[in-house]
Amino acid sequence: MSADAAAHGRRRPGAFLLVVAAVLALLAAGVAAGFPSTARAQESTGSANRQFVQAMQLIQQANATFDPAEEARLLRDADRLLNEIVQRYPESPVAVQLITNQFIGDFDVFEFRNRVRALICNEALSTACFLYKIENLLPPIEHPISTPRWDWLSLAVAYHLNGGAERAREIIAPFVGALRRGAATSAESQEEDLFVARALALTGQTEMALQITRGIADCSTRLYNLTDIAEIAGWRGEKELASVLTTEARNYAQANACAWELGLVVQALMRVGREAEARTLFLNTVEQQFSRFRETKQECCPAELAVAAADLGEVNLALGLLRTVQEDSPWTVPAVLGRLAAGGEVSLTSAYLEQVQDPDPQSEILSEFIAASLRRGELAIAQQWMGRLVKLAEVPANRRPTVLAQRAKAERLMYGDDRWRNSMSQAIAAADRSSAFVRRDIGVPLLAALVRIESGLPMLD
Repeated sequence: MSADAAAHGRRRPGAFLLVVAAVLALLAAGVAAGFPSTARAQESTGSANRQFVQAMQLIQQANATFDPAEEARLLRDADRLLNEIVQRYPESPVAVQLITNQFIGDFDVFEFRNRVRALICNEALSTACFLYKIENLLPPIEHPISTPRWDWLSLAVAYHLNGGAERAREIIAPFVGALRRGAATSAESQEEDLFVARALALTGQTEMALQITRGIADCSTRLYNLTDIAEIAGWRGEKELASVLTTEARNYAQANACAWELGLVVQALMRVGREAEARTLFLNTVEQQFSRFRETKQECCPAELAVAAADLGEVNLALGLLRTVQEDSPWTVPAVLGRLAAGGEVSLTSAYLEQVQDPDPQSEILSEFIAASLRRGELAIAQQWMGRLVKLAEVPANRRPTVLAQRAKAERLMYGDDRWRNSMSQAIAAADRSSAFVRRDIGVPLLAALVRIESGLPMLD
C-alpha cells in the first residue's frame, strides 16, 4: 500500500464519522422543522404549569394570613400570574381550563375570580363596593338571552359612570347582539327592549343607539328612545343634537299618528327650550285625549302627559291627570309632585303627599321636595323635609332598601359630604336580607339612587 493510500485509508474512519454527524444533524433539523409546535407546546405547558403552581402557593399564603392588606396583595399577585398564563401560554392545557372557568384539581377558577373582585370591598363604603354588592343581588343573566334585562343594563351604565367602561361593554354587548338577532323581546308584549338604546347612549354610543332606534317601528319604543337620547345629548351639552332629535321625534309622532306618546314629545320640547311649541302641542293633545275618553270611556290619558303638564307648570291639570294615572303608573307621583314643587307650588303638593301612605313613594317624594327646595334656595324648608325623611327612615318597619336609598340621595343633596354612604350601605344590606321582593326589582332603584348621587342627573330614574 502506498503512503498516499495508507494515509487515505487512515482518514476514512474520520470522514465517515463526519458524514454520520452531518446526517444526524440534518435529521435533527428536519425533526425540528417538522414538529416545531410539539416542542413549543411542551415548553409552553411546562412554563404554564410552573406559573400555575406559583399562583397556588400565593393563594395558600393568602389563606394563612390575618392581615387583610397582605391577603389582598397576595391574591392580586396570584390573579396576575393566572392572567399571564392565558396571555403568554394560550396553547397550554391550563390556559384553556382557566379561560373556560374549569376546575383545575380542586381549584375553582370562577370562585377565585369572584374572591379577587370582592377585594374592592376592603373599602366597604366605596362606590365600587356598592356596585359589586348590587351586582350580586341581581339574578344571573340567562343564556341565550331571550328577554330584556334592564337591571343589568342599568348596572352597566353605573359601571361606566364609575370608570368601568370595559365592564359596561361586557354587559351591554350580548344584549345588543340579541336585539339585532331579534331575540331580546319582552315575554309579555313581544315588543323591543326599551332600555338597550338608552344604555348605549348613556355609555357614549349615541350612533349605535340611534341606529337601533331608527329600526324600530313601534310608536312607544321609537319615541321613548328618541326623546331619551335627546335628553342625554342635552346633559352632555350637545344642544344642537338634542334639538334635532326632538324634531325627529315630533315628526315621527305626527307622521305615524302616535297620539298616546305625545306627552314625551312635549317634555322633550320643553327641555330644548321650545316652550311655545310644547304648550301648543300639549293643549291640543289634552283636548284630543279627553274627547276620546268622553266618547269611548276607555283609558283617559297617558302618564307622560301628567309629567308634561307639571313641566309646563299647569298645576291643576297636572294634579288632575296624576289622580287618573297614578294607580297604573305609580312612578308618576314623585315625578309630577317634584316638578311642581320645583316650580314653587308647595301647598297643593304638600297636601297630595299627605294622601300617600306607602313609605317607599313617600320617601321618594320627600327626596324630590328637598331637591326642589334647595334649587329655590329655601334651605330652611329643605331642612324640614329632611327631618321628616329621616324620621320616616328611622321607623323600624320602614327600614326598606328604597327608603334608605332615598335618604342617601337626599343626604348627598343636603350636606354635600360622604355621610350618604352609610345610608346607601344600609339600603344594600336591607335588600340583601329581605325576601319580600324580586331581587332584580330592587336592584334598579338602588342603582338609580347611586347614579343620581354620583352624577347629579336622573339617568336611571
